[in-house]
Amino acid sequence: MTTIYLIRHAEAEGNLYRIAQGQDDSALTDRGWRQVKALERRFDGVRIDAVYTSDLYRACATASALYLPRGLTPCRRRDLREIHVGVWERKTWGEIARRWQPQMEDFSCRMDRWHMEGAETPAEVLERALNALRQIAAENEGKTAAVFSHGYVIRLVLANLQGISLRDTGDRTPTGDNTAVSVLEWDGAALRVVRQNDNSHLMTPEYLAGEKVRKRASALEPGLYFAPPRLPEQEAMLAELTAASWEGEPPVPDSGCPALTGYLGEEPVGLVRFGPTLGEIALICVRRDCRRRGFGVQLIGQAVYHWRPLGADRLRIVLPEGCAAEGFFGDYGFAPAEAAGPDGRLWVKDIGFDPLFKS
Repeated sequence: MTTIYLIRHAEAEGNLYRIAQGQDDSALTDRGWRQVKALERRFDGVRIDAVYTSDLYRACATASALYLPRGLTPCRRRDLREIHVGVWERKTWGEIARRWQPQMEDFSCRMDRWHMEGAETPAEVLERALNALRQIAAENEGKTAAVFSHGYVIRLVLANLQGISLRDTGDRTPTGDNTAVSVLEWDGAALRVVRQNDNSHLMTPEYLAGEKVRKRASALEPGLYFAPPRLPEQEAMLAELTAASWEGEPPVPDSGCPALTGYLGEEPVGLVRFGPTLGEIALICVRRDCRRRGFGVQLIGQAVYHWRPLGADRLRIVLPEGCAAEGFFGDYGFAPAEAAGPDGRLWVKDIGFDPLFKS
């Protein structure tokens, strides 16, 4: 009998920033790296003969929890990748919900009829993933292998192996948590599901002690969509939003620097303005009545996706010494980088990729 641990990758930027990742590469979040450590603890002492992983960064990084402690070399496979979502790639779920609401509902609930320009179909994804798993099982007869893949792929596979059609997968097979572990067995002829989406390693006191950041109610919780401020007609509104959101005197960024307004529906709820130097955030603000709803981190996400393609490997923002925003930025990976100056203290966040996990 061959055993396969089928494991979803740890929390990645797209999960946190509410951006459709698909086959786009994204880094793990701070929470994601804590999940990797929890996964490593869970499998301590468990025999693993081989590790296979999607070649996307977030899966390769998660797989390190099992292959590094054992001195194994992971086998990276393109056919274990997440579904390619076509024109949705790198778009926020807020924009997708606004422009493609019926298709978004089908994506989650009616996989049999979901289609999008440039995308794979769920049936195509299921076929390539099942073929990969059967090949892996055959290569490891009588052994134990760990396979790292993605939420949508794993959801399709688990449903199919339990006789659930594409039409009914949405209703009967939920998406497992990041790093959720499923167990498959191969008898030489067929795969069967032994355990599904076990996240017990994320319920331990050791892991939960670090949980500060709000968990989403739904994997496809839409969140915000973004657009440049419409000037001059929105000038007064943006000034009011900034003043109402910032404790004390808000910074006065260069008016020529690009900015994005975050909208929930048609309502502006936040603003991110980029500074004139590489990686700089001049301002992030969220309306007071919209705080603690996961919107602020989506503004940080827009800064990551703005600056990283331009060559930045870290974000920088200057905060007034002792301001309440320090707690927010600290929760999302920023740390003070130097002593406070007359304008405040510089906080930085690393956003680069580790070459070890790049394909």
